[in-house]
Amino acid sequence: MKLKVIGSGSKGNAYLLENEEEALLIECGVNIMDIKKAIDFKVNKITACLVTHEHGDHAKSINEVLGSGINVYATAGTFQNSASKNTVSSRKVVIPQKGQFKVGNFNVISFPTIHDVAEPCGFLINHKDCGTVLFLTDTVYCPYTFKGLNNIIIEANYDADIINEKLGDKKFLRDRIYNSHMSIETCMDFLLANDLSQVNNIVLIHLSDSNSHEINFAKKVSGITGKEVHTANGGMTIEFNKTPF
Repeated sequence: MKLKVIGSGSKGNAYLLENEEEALLIECGVNIMDIKKAIDFKVNKITACLVTHEHGDHAKSINEVLGSGINVYATAGTFQNSASKNTVSSRKVVIPQKGQFKVGNFNVISFPTIHDVAEPCGFLINHKDCGTVLFLTDTVYCPYTFKGLNNIIIEANYDADIINEKLGDKKFLRDRIYNSHMSIETCMDFLLANDLSQVNNIVLIHLSDSNSHEINFAKKVSGITGKEVHTANGGMTIEFNKTPF
């Protein structure tokens, strides 16, 4: 299994978990053509698209994805507040904010996250090729811990020291980030609260262009976890197997 990063950050988020037979699209916050290029235009290979919430940088192309014959799985609140709210399509699959479902050979558990939107969620994804993958983004923190993780895709949006220095007098903007995104400090606390013994990769996503430092973030997380750490950039491909071999 490979993880392809199509886009990550405020300009647009989209990720592909792909093997030879099938692919799972997570988020569709980039242009549909970028998604098609990433899958070499083999759109029918995409089993489904999972969307965490309605913001454009995560759901920009939701109608185009539906129109390409791909089932989109999202909560009722996400569909209602996204660009698809007036779109009638049998490919819209409403999922619970906390529930379990299957798409192709991917088993998925959704769970609530903490963001400034209606019914946001994260995903715990299992496939025989990549094991158990945690996808966690756009949340202030996560009250859950998870067992048996093999790969982690997690937000590390900002550094508190950087944001305080840059936005100290811009309380509204600073507080909006504090109350909707995960800091590198919270990200590290979360990782240490979980069993990482079987984890192969940690991928840091949704880094703020101006309030983060990707090299330092990767060093910090690698230092406390001892794991392979990547900071997501568009065009990146990472081996995402169940074991390191």
